[in-house]
Amino acid sequence: MALIIFLAFALLLHGALGELICEQLPVDLCAYSIATSGQRCLLENYEEKDGTVKYQCKTTEIFVDTLNEWIESDECVSSCGLHRETIGVSSDTLLQPQFLAKLCSDECYQACPNIVDLYSNMALGEGIHLHFFICHQ
Repeated sequence: MALIIFLAFALLLHGALGELICEQLPVDLCAYSIATSGQRCLLENYEEKDGTVKYQCKTTEIFVDTLNEWIESDECVSSCGLHRETIGVSSDTLLQPQFLAKLCSDECYQACPNIVDLYSNMALGEGIHLHFFICHQ
């Protein structure tokens, strides 16, 4: 049922906007999404003059070759051990055994290509091949 609601919302959002633009996404859908342009969306926070912290969705300079107009499902975010309110993305999570266990699980690794691609590219940036050296030890 949740998947049907998610797909309906994604189609409605796409139809209303004409294209998926990170800056127009609600903050609770920003993390792990990809714009129509193929650029990853990133949740950032900033402080207002009165000291309150606000969140905004921003377009990154990182392009994804195979996916665009992608809003990651809540099921994938959860099964990969992630959270929608994640601010930025860091390769530091690749050092956490609990996170790696979730990322390498069949529920994540086989079903969530966007998240696997993101963390595979981060691992490659650190000189590690996620598939061979981390998930299949």
